[in-house]
Amino acid sequence: MATASRNVAGTVRELILPVAEEFGYLLWDVEYVKEGTKMILRVTIDKEEGIGIEDCEKMHRAIDPILDEADPIEGAYYLEVSSPGIERDLRTDEHIQASIGERVEVRLYAPVNGSKSFSGILAGYENGEIALETASGALSFPRAAVSKMKTVFDFGD
Repeated sequence: MATASRNVAGTVRELILPVAEEFGYLLWDVEYVKEGTKMILRVTIDKEEGIGIEDCEKMHRAIDPILDEADPIEGAYYLEVSSPGIERDLRTDEHIQASIGERVEVRLYAPVNGSKSFSGILAGYENGEIALETASGALSFPRAAVSKMKTVFDFGD
């Protein structure tokens, strides 16, 4: 199912990328996932000044007929269009590059220096190596060692 989901997401990305670009949006992500008994096609858009509900509605209305006509998905699904939010998963190389300079949390598959979780400023990403500036100094991890990475917003609490 995972490969089929990636294929659907890739096909949908190709179909809707021109629409996102026409509206001045960055197509942050496209996911096709099962949640409970429902299949969800989740389209995530962004722009420099942020995404509002009007942007999500505009994109939804524009891509719905394109998806209906191309019919890249067998069976019923729910279409969701949203912003990535202020705390966002960094799943692709493009996401990581776009988040350099931001505070992130990195979770690893295996411990390094006795820990699987690190937070700090994403200092760089080059040749498959993630550079992180933490309170205790600079660290780097191979991208393949990272199980999850996300931006972290300081809410000041």
